[in-house]
Amino acid sequence: MARRFGLAIVVIAFIVGGGLWVLTTPATIAASALPSRTPDLANGKIAFDAGGCASCHATPNQNDRTRLGGGLAMPSPFGTFHVPNISPDPNDGIGKWSEADFVSAVIKGTSPDGAHLYPAFPYPSYAHARLDDVRDLFGYIKTLPAVAGQAAPHELPFPFSIRRAVGVWKLLFLDDKTFAPDPTQTAQWNRGAYLVNGFGHCAECHSPRNALGGIVASQRFAGGPDPEGKGWVPNITSKGLKDWSEKDIAYFLETGQTPEGDSAGGSMARVIRNTSQMSAEDRNAMAAYVKSLPPVDGPSRPPRKN
Repeated sequence: MARRFGLAIVVIAFIVGGGLWVLTTPATIAASALPSRTPDLANGKIAFDAGGCASCHATPNQNDRTRLGGGLAMPSPFGTFHVPNISPDPNDGIGKWSEADFVSAVIKGTSPDGAHLYPAFPYPSYAHARLDDVRDLFGYIKTLPAVAGQAAPHELPFPFSIRRAVGVWKLLFLDDKTFAPDPTQTAQWNRGAYLVNGFGHCAECHSPRNALGGIVASQRFAGGPDPEGKGWVPNITSKGLKDWSEKDIAYFLETGQTPEGDSAGGSMARVIRNTSQMSAEDRNAMAAYVKSLPPVDGPSRPPRKN
């Protein structure tokens, strides 16, 4: 009896493990799903600025935001991520990537070699982007300077070093549905919603996360601990921005200046370098959407240390 019971446990474990292995297979987008298309480079630049690509991928300690040699270290509760080179360099960057490789990385979080990418790369938000916008982004990045040099490998302790486990994370937290406009809202609001929730990936930093690193859906945009462990990210729902007007928000996205006369610091300063390059219309759209967010209480902020 005990032998049969043990055998049954092994069979069940094998079935469950096999099913989980299948369910966590990295998803890709086939080249056949991408019909021939001439990229709109102007639209690609819009996606580049809205997506904040330079905020993380520009080589640190130099002022040219188009030199995407990577190397930025991003500490997190799970270890330190080192941002890769995504310049068109054929050896150290993405110069040999196909368009399907790029689209699979941005929308599905899957690398060209078929491995899961860590969600420190904000593909959970980019996944909502329209396919043509992602293709235009790839076309634009290919026009930028090739930069030699590879970033250091990630420094992640076990079990976070097991990339296959990211597939389980995706099952739990990844929603890769393309953004669908709300017909009850204005065109400006929908444009802002698309930018904020897609390329802008604002919720990735401005939301608290659970123990597995997933965004707490009920507190989306309500602020929380800085993912890089350097302080507190503010609540950007109307609870936190109740005294800000749409004009204040748009001006902040352009200049980094708050209504109180303070200025953006830390990683937000890098974000402003990108949003400042966007059109006034897109900044105004983002402001209209953010201002419409209902008030949500975020996690309690710890007392400041003297």
